[in-house]
Amino acid sequence: MGILEGKSILVTGVTMNTSIAYEVARVAQAEGATVVVSNFGRALSLTRRIVQRLDPVPPVIELDVTDADHLAGITDELSRHVDQLDGIVHSIAYADPETALGGNFLSTGWDDVATSLQVSAYSLVSLTTACQPMFGDTASVVGLTFDATVSWPAYDWMGVSKAALESASRYLARYLGPAGVRSNLIAAGPLETIAKKAIPGANTFNEVWAERAPLGWSPTDMEPTARAVVALLSDFFPMTTGEIIHVDGGLHATGA
Repeated sequence: MGILEGKSILVTGVTMNTSIAYEVARVAQAEGATVVVSNFGRALSLTRRIVQRLDPVPPVIELDVTDADHLAGITDELSRHVDQLDGIVHSIAYADPETALGGNFLSTGWDDVATSLQVSAYSLVSLTTACQPMFGDTASVVGLTFDATVSWPAYDWMGVSKAALESASRYLARYLGPAGVRSNLIAAGPLETIAKKAIPGANTFNEVWAERAPLGWSPTDMEPTARAVVALLSDFFPMTTGEIIHVDGGLHATGA
């Protein structure tokens, strides 16, 4: 019996089989979960094709976290596939690579900053509260971050957005804890996802991790991160909330 046996999990942001979200869905299914995945717009058809590799093939729902109608209808969409929701995986982030990333920090306009903050941080709160009516006595929300306690080359407004995400998770933990909802984040090292490839100069992260991560680091291996997400979704951390767990080969603990 897997650690997610009998649980229903929404995994957002499944796009490619090289995405963290895809690997989370795969590991969650292997651990017994019923998984529903989401995406939106032009990426939706890609998601529907890529989930054919999963067994069983999970249902795919359309969800744009910036669309109030989508959020208002999320429980109706989910109810077509599951009776209740035991967990959410927030794997959603966006910043315009031409204006908000790659060294453009000082010249980025507010509209682009606002988009990054809404999609990458505020959506953790808006999605969780929209799904809350489907939660049982307990639920676990797990998001993905890239250590926002320091600045990173080229990461710019996405770094600021991740800092907001980390703070938002702590406030979710505060306000939803009495309802049995846990909110935690996984801070992964650099992984070769579509999101990373969109960041100008992001390959320099690989050099840093190759040199400094005590346990070493494989930027193409999504499984360690996915397993940590699944562990937080399970009942193995019943009293852990507002936490950020690093899955980065130990780099966060090293100095120069």
